[in-house]
Amino acid sequence: MTQETTTVVLRPKKIRRVAWACAAGLIVVFTVVGLLLGDTPTGVIFRTSDQVAMIVLGFLLAGGVLLLARPRVTADAEGIDVRNVVTSHHFAWKDVLSVSFPDGAAWARLELPDDEYISVMAVQAVDREYAVTSVRSLRELHKTARS
Repeated sequence: MTQETTTVVLRPKKIRRVAWACAAGLIVVFTVVGLLLGDTPTGVIFRTSDQVAMIVLGFLLAGGVLLLARPRVTADAEGIDVRNVVTSHHFAWKDVLSVSFPDGAAWARLELPDDEYISVMAVQAVDREYAVTSVRSLRELHKTARS
């Protein structure tokens, strides 16, 4: 008989929509500004390379904004993978003391030994009910793995 494993994958909801909208807006604005740079009554001469650079800058800024949509948590009976904006961590459940969401915090966190913790940016307070159910599912996996 095989035991069915449950894998939980969590991603932030609202910040992903906001990040994609901002990224699209940046691309549109910088592209329009880049295309309009050639015609200025000020006497300043903008070349094609300046226009292209402006458009490329818009794409680079959009890419930076999209980093906010990167956080993800993947958890199963064995452990938890936490990918935040820049860093990624893997922990076995035996190394995690608890999953918490302190009052006033922007996101959940994993409590580790020696008073350390790792932020779980995929579970954000602005997602309200989704954050509550996400923390509950992580706590259930943690409880099951530790017993």
